[in-house]
Amino acid sequence: MSDLNPTSYAILGGLSVQPNLSGYDMRKGIQNSIGYFWGESYGQIYPALKRLASEGLIVPTSSSTNGRKRRQTYVITNAGRTALRQWLTLPFHNEPPRNEFLLKLFFGHEAAPGVARAHLRDLNDRNRRMLDMLTKIEASVPPQQSANPHLPYWMLTLGLGKALTCAALEWGESALTALTSQEASAAGSPQPLVTPPQPRVSHITKASTSSRKQVRRKRGTTRSERKVSK
Repeated sequence: MSDLNPTSYAILGGLSVQPNLSGYDMRKGIQNSIGYFWGESYGQIYPALKRLASEGLIVPTSSSTNGRKRRQTYVITNAGRTALRQWLTLPFHNEPPRNEFLLKLFFGHEAAPGVARAHLRDLNDRNRRMLDMLTKIEASVPPQQSANPHLPYWMLTLGLGKALTCAALEWGESALTALTSQEASAAGSPQPLVTPPQPRVSHITKASTSSRKQVRRKRGTTRSERKVSK
């Protein structure tokens, strides 16, 4: 099997579900289906289409007409379906996440009071909208789709998205409460008094002072003895 990138497998997967798609159709289809957890741009799709066609994993079909534009459509070949099935058996490799919200929250102590809480409220609002959208998608599945062999896998994917969003919402509300309490406590707590450092007297200094006192006493005694002898 050739060393294809994930974009190529996303295209093969899309064509395995629905043939005769153009690059534009694939982009729109990704946005409306796997786009909730997998993103592809036109700049990634069109080079992948050329490579897949050159390797015989997809083939062009007759161009479709949409108004004034003519778009080239594609279908998956048997070789392409075999490559897709082989890839599906491999262990998955999720890329390290780049979550700007978590990055800003991690360094939130450096921000002004209220900034992190504003980000949390924004995150909660986004998750509420996402949960509402996923719930509507789930309710919009037509009854005739029950015979679609892809549907159970689609619904499992949708179910995980809902579960993760619900968990994120629960965490977000708890985090907002905790952060509000923490910042209020920090704002109301008095600043500790700073005691100025006291000079330290070393043992050598103490010993030297004691020796000088003893010398003075001896000198005083000697003077007294001289006066008596006279």
